[in-house]
Amino acid sequence: MDLKTDNSAIADESKYKYKRILTGDRPTGPLHLGHYAGSLKNRIRLQDKYETFILIADVQALTTNFEHPEKLKENIFLVALDYLSAGIDPKISTIAIQSMIPEISELTTFFSMLISVNPLRHNPTIKTEAKERGYKELTYGFLGYPVSQTADIAVFKADLVPVGIDQLPHIEIARKIVRKFNELYCGKLIEPSALIGESPKLVGLDGNLKMSKSYGNAVNLSDDFDSVKNKIKSALTDKNRIHPTDKGNPDICTIYSYHKAFSGGDLIKETEYNCKNGKIGCVKCKENLFGVIKTLLEPMNERRNHYLKNKDEVWDILFDGTKKSRIIASETIKEVKNSMEILYNK
Repeated sequence: MDLKTDNSAIADESKYKYKRILTGDRPTGPLHLGHYAGSLKNRIRLQDKYETFILIADVQALTTNFEHPEKLKENIFLVALDYLSAGIDPKISTIAIQSMIPEISELTTFFSMLISVNPLRHNPTIKTEAKERGYKELTYGFLGYPVSQTADIAVFKADLVPVGIDQLPHIEIARKIVRKFNELYCGKLIEPSALIGESPKLVGLDGNLKMSKSYGNAVNLSDDFDSVKNKIKSALTDKNRIHPTDKGNPDICTIYSYHKAFSGGDLIKETEYNCKNGKIGCVKCKENLFGVIKTLLEPMNERRNHYLKNKDEVWDILFDGTKKSRIIASETIKEVKNSMEILYNK
């Protein structure tokens, strides 16, 4: 089955109304503009429409950072800070820490019995990340990441998972595992659907196909304005443009791709026209983009400064959200064990 063209797992938001969404990130460092454009902006929109749970997946972060677990606490805080700064509202969205919900690990173990190794080994998302990281051998945890992700979704009884098209294979695996569980044990776990966002995936400042902290080609949401300006100045543009009056090709320009992601419609059209007709130089185009990004980040900085002065408030939000999440997870694991007839009583 070509998972990228299979529509059975994809929800049409205009036709269906779901009660609960699950989304999240692995805490491997601060979030950047790529995270905002690709998922965070959409989460902020969705939190007003659905009951939203956001999982900071610190256990799954160990699949690629197992040698440095000491960094997790700081990274959890940084990711939570980015969420709150960007506009995630803790009054309507629940943020939880994965490792503090042991029911997820328990459900991961049960689910691991329901899938063979081959589908995991041939998962295109896993294969791509392994190749990017240069892994010759895969750890059990890295290979089983989709199983752990299935447990995340199922334990929260999430109806909907907002993902990019590249994450569809994970959702299809989750659906198959849940379906098999329900068939074997007459269970009533929710078979999740994917909500595909229309947000663009930003290329790196260096023109690399992926904006990433590890590549050093990202604008972090926490960067000060001088850093943002300098990073934008260094970004790759159309190499064939030597002079401002040279006609350019915006389709191969990194800066133009950022304009499409963050600028308004009029500025996008103006930028495209001026570039193609040699009416704007790359320096001026970058200055225009910086103005757009600065406007985007200013309210985030204001919220960030509040939480940096009240760090305990961030941890209170995390612990309260985790406590709420554990109540749901505990009920789910009881239902799972009851279905499997392993909920032992005297």
